[in-house]
Amino acid sequence: QLQASGGGLVQPGGYLKLSCEASGVTPNSLTIGWFRQAPGKEREGVSCISVSGSNTYYKDSVRGRFTISRDNARNTVHLQMNGLQVEDTAVYFCAAAPRDTWYSGEYSCFPTDFDFWGQGTQVTVSS
Repeated sequence: QLQASGGGLVQPGGYLKLSCEASGVTPNSLTIGWFRQAPGKEREGVSCISVSGSNTYYKDSVRGRFTISRDNARNTVHLQMNGLQVEDTAVYFCAAAPRDTWYSGEYSCFPTDFDFWGQGTQVTVSS
């Protein structure tokens, strides 16, 4: 089971730290991803971290602002989100898969490749 938390309402330029806590599974045996879905839009990959933690993926629009990390001692994966923009407003989900997925030699982060999903946490960026 995956439990996402940390969402909230922040002003543009603010920050939030999302956490995805795993229970009943060992997150360091899984590739973990953060996805988001805004109203009327498809779910998209925001950031993923590979099983080993050696590979990460970031959506172009969040690269340099968001950082994904593992805390294996706490069975948790975090997403530090800095410099939040109105366009980041969405419901954020964490998900897991028992394998890394690679396309054309690049570690990828597509929702269809993930098997286990937690409930979402709302992130709203507004002045």
